[in-house]
Amino acid sequence: MKTLNLTSQRKAVYDIVCQSHDHPTAAEVMNRLVEQGHTLAYGTVYNSLRYLSDKQMIRELKLGEAASRYDARMDDHQHIMCESCGRVDEVLTHVPEDWMSSVAKETGYTISHTHVVFGGICQTCKK
Repeated sequence: MKTLNLTSQRKAVYDIVCQSHDHPTAAEVMNRLVEQGHTLAYGTVYNSLRYLSDKQMIRELKLGEAASRYDARMDDHQHIMCESCGRVDEVLTHVPEDWMSSVAKETGYTISHTHVVFGGICQTCKK
């Protein structure tokens, strides 16, 4: 069992990530904390996000952007990112077993997990 040191600051950051379905950046987490009346330093927010990621309570997403995004959904799922506006959505379709077998055969790796990021244009930007 993981030992957690969930300070009030970390709990506030965790709650924001859990309530957000848009995979917020650290800056967006900070803005939402301020909107709720919290006064946390940027360093505290970044350190809290790192702590929560390290404890596997949230997932840090590095999607090729300058800033990481954060996701509280820890089950196995993928992501799709709009190449126009940067929106990130969840993809619940599982990665096919034959892909994983193919990649393992090609590389010689034993695959422990996958994270596929699809790119495209969202419905809003298509209009």
